[in-house]
Amino acid sequence: MYSTRFPFPGHLCIVNLNIVNQLKLIKMASQVFINLAVADISKSLAFYTQLGFTNNPQFSDDSTKCMVWSESIFVMIMTHEKFSGFVTKPIADTKNYTAALFALSVESLDKVNEMAEKGVAAGGIEPVPFADYGFMQKRNVEDPDGHIWEIFYMDMSKFPGGQ
Repeated sequence: MYSTRFPFPGHLCIVNLNIVNQLKLIKMASQVFINLAVADISKSLAFYTQLGFTNNPQFSDDSTKCMVWSESIFVMIMTHEKFSGFVTKPIADTKNYTAALFALSVESLDKVNEMAEKGVAAGGIEPVPFADYGFMQKRNVEDPDGHIWEIFYMDMSKFPGGQ
């Protein structure tokens, strides 16, 4: 055991060094955070919720919503004002120019169709037609701000040349 006056002067803190050493071995899992500037946070929240994302209120406020896709993939939708605080370049006009394609794999073609239809119903558009590559089927959905999501299903058993 080790004692110190940390973290506040006048307060004694007893630290078990075995626990401290164990904590040093724990590494944060690799995660992906996609940060998007949006014009209307409420409209975007509704859109991403319809796609199947869930909101994590712990990392959300009036200007930012943390949308969870999986344990390791998060989309941070932010007002333009909030987003501007993180960048030095102008925010891209994604309604008129493509800045990126974001791809989400799902478990079936039915799920591809379900998500695309829900995205369109929630105010998105489908900018290109359905594509079938034999081993992969995909549909693209553009959110209300023009960010493009490619929703796809891959069956690797149908991949040319085998797996």
